[in-house]
Amino acid sequence: MHSVGDAIVVEGLVKRYGEAMALDGLDLRVPEGSVFGLLGPNGAGKTTTVRILTTLLRPDAGTAAVAGLDVTSNPADVRRRIGMAGQFTALDYTLSGRENLVMFGRLQRLGRRQANRSADRLLGEFGLTEVAGKAVSTYSGGMARRLDLAAALVATPTVLFLDEPSTGLDPPSRLELWDLLEGLVASGMTLLLTTQYLEEADRLADHVAVVDHGRVITSGTPDELKRRMGGERVDVHLADPADLDRAVTALRPIAAGEPVVDAAAAVVGVPAPAGASAVIAEVVRALDRHHVAMSDISTHRPTLDDVFLAVTGHTP
Repeated sequence: MHSVGDAIVVEGLVKRYGEAMALDGLDLRVPEGSVFGLLGPNGAGKTTTVRILTTLLRPDAGTAAVAGLDVTSNPADVRRRIGMAGQFTALDYTLSGRENLVMFGRLQRLGRRQANRSADRLLGEFGLTEVAGKAVSTYSGGMARRLDLAAALVATPTVLFLDEPSTGLDPPSRLELWDLLEGLVASGMTLLLTTQYLEEADRLADHVAVVDHGRVITSGTPDELKRRMGGERVDVHLADPADLDRAVTALRPIAAGEPVVDAAAAVVGVPAPAGASAVIAEVVRALDRHHVAMSDISTHRPTLDDVFLAVTGHTP
């Protein structure tokens, strides 16, 4: 099942909880040394997938291999090669940061000296040396999340699973975390990331799969997925919402496709796959000819939010 260059291979994964189908024939392939973003609404099957790949759950059908090892027949060997950081930290808040890392090292069967060395190295790499001796209960959310990530790396895994790692973090802490993750990938580690922050997937992921109802409904690089949305768009913000129909009539002949109407915001979008700059002047002239006043004009490049909305029918 495992081919050279694949850190994770999933084929036909099925998991039911009673009558509910959590995974319905899921397929994934994650190249070594890459970041793979698993996106989807709540209940789509993201966390179930991660739990199977990290040997915490057994699938009902299908196969999954991590680092060349079948997760069902070789769970202990898989666990020795992976790290896992979830949206809820696994830390002991009564212990210090250093004590937590040493404890995780010992749980991973590192010798005492090796566990201490690993703890000191990770505290330095994650900017936690100054608070190493303080109880984790005194840490900020961002510091605790960094320590949790460090704990997942104590045994130097080849594949790291991150289940919604920046949930609950403020924007500065989130950016800090992203910088750390980019550093890990630069070192050759493979990351599988579940997230509802599409900006996070856009920045970090080499490849993205959108999951809904337990199946992959679209996948590709972030840029490929955005390109499939049809390129740029020119958005016209109307001065008078009553001009909406007249604006659509004026703009339809120059739009590459049907204009996109947001009646509530009084905005008409003109698809411009050849680039917004090619049609802006035409848009202004067409509205002028039809005596339609606008309050603003802007360009819109597709985002992963647009992709998500298009394939799932709602925003994350």
